Amino acid sequence: MIRKVIICLLTAALLSTVPLAEAQQVGKMYRIGYLHFRAGPIATDDAFRQALRDLGWIEGQNIAIEYRWVGKKRDRIPAMAEELVRRKVDLIVTATRSMALAAKNATTTIPIVMLTTSDAVKEGLVASLARPGGNVTGMSAQYAEVHAKLLELLHETMPNVTRVVFLAGTRTTSQVYMRTLRALEGTAPGLGITIIQRAMGRNHQEIEKTLEAIAKKRAGAIIVVGSAYSRHRRRIDRFAAKNHVPVFSANWPLVEKHFGLLGYGPDWVDMYRRAARYVDKILKGAKPADLPVQRPAKFTLIVNLKTAKQLGITIPREVLYRADKVIR
Repeated sequence: MIRKVIICLLTAALLSTVPLAEAQQVGKMYRIGYLHFRAGPIATDDAFRQALRDLGWIEGQNIAIEYRWVGKKRDRIPAMAEELVRRKVDLIVTATRSMALAAKNATTTIPIVMLTTSDAVKEGLVASLARPGGNVTGMSAQYAEVHAKLLELLHETMPNVTRVVFLAGTRTTSQVYMRTLRALEGTAPGLGITIIQRAMGRNHQEIEKTLEAIAKKRAGAIIVVGSAYSRHRRRIDRFAAKNHVPVFSANWPLVEKHFGLLGYGPDWVDMYRRAARYVDKILKGAKPADLPVQRPAKFTLIVNLKTAKQLGITIPREVLYRADKVIR
């Protein structure tokens, strides 16, 4: 009889501790810092939040997200990262290489999840993709590899093109740009292509000189860096239409909406959703050092047939068949 009583008491004690532990976990409000280069949310940010909801993380219930939208205040990135650290958030989500670096410089203890970055290893953010070490993990877009594939698609689309301009914004000495340029220059000879390096410039006069120089080079196509296309898309589109030079870019959403001919790059919605899974794992106790940095798993190919028609370009069927979306 005494044995039965003891067993019942032990069982009750054990059962009572489980709800208590769960109640403590559920009852805590985790705070996430969200540092992004845009001025406000778009579809990818909505996808990130929805992925968190699907995993049981609801804003206002068990997580609070402190948004820091950078917009045009790029010089404020380090200060914003430091502010999130002072706010003692449980985790920081970053959208670009510079933001991940700023967050890493601001803290060595708060976990950092990258929505995307150019090359996490070569940027010094992690020790390796398989074993990140430290407090940083997440997604790495590998832009150099993406642009090498974009050049192959350009050649497949327009096999007679032999001169291609690689167009940046203002900085052509950054590590990201130089790695991408080297990847293009390494791929180009096998395709019979010469890469011409150009930068848009900092003001109206420099930009006009750059576009004039491109026109004189009589290049068959332009590959424009995503950030440069975003910033100068109207000028680039006007130049492309006037000079009948097709634009290719890894910033495929702009190709879809503007005058670009072909866009190819990571599926950003998928990247943001996968980053949300890392947030989930870390909030449940996983360490960033133990979570391998992931490359893109899905890519999007956009072909703009409206632009092709205006430029008098026939897109090969093989390319059209592989396109995720064709703009007609």
